[in-house]
Amino acid sequence: MTESVTEVRAPAQALVIVDAQIGFLAGEKAVADAAQLGTRLGVLLARARQAGALIIHLQNDGEVGAVDEPGQPGWQLHLSPGEDEQVIRKSRDDGFADTSLGQLLENHKVRRIVIGGLLSEMCVSATARTALSRGFQVVLPHDAHGTYDVDDIPASVVARVAEHALGEGIELADSSAEVRFTSSRA
Repeated sequence: MTESVTEVRAPAQALVIVDAQIGFLAGEKAVADAAQLGTRLGVLLARARQAGALIIHLQNDGEVGAVDEPGQPGWQLHLSPGEDEQVIRKSRDDGFADTSLGQLLENHKVRRIVIGGLLSEMCVSATARTALSRGFQVVLPHDAHGTYDVDDIPASVVARVAEHALGEGIELADSSAEVRFTSSRA
């Protein structure tokens, strides 16, 4: 199968950062390559801010004892939201499920979004899949999402499989450096 990575041409009006929480990006329960992933998400965030794009941080409310249990240190966001940025708490994999994410994107007339964060095969995938089904153009940079090893399958392979499982509707970018943003303000 030929890899369907494309050069990202059109800028996106929004950045959705999925579950970039301290417990996933630091400490003993961090995902593979957490430091580099955190840095790349920070660079995407800075570029989206500079362009005036809509920025949404999804924050997962994990179960009691989980690394992302609400109120615990690991639950806090790794990247501090700016004053005009939205934080949407969620309790399911899909960032659209029982949240205001869809309405927020529609209110800002967003058609094209960049998604990055954690975990590739769970919340990132579920959120991207719903965005596609709602007619959004979705850009997913290879280096802006991550996960854990699954048994003897390395995290990098799990992440790549999650990308390809999204199908042809997703726009895969070789790197976050290719991604461009534009203002979401009309």
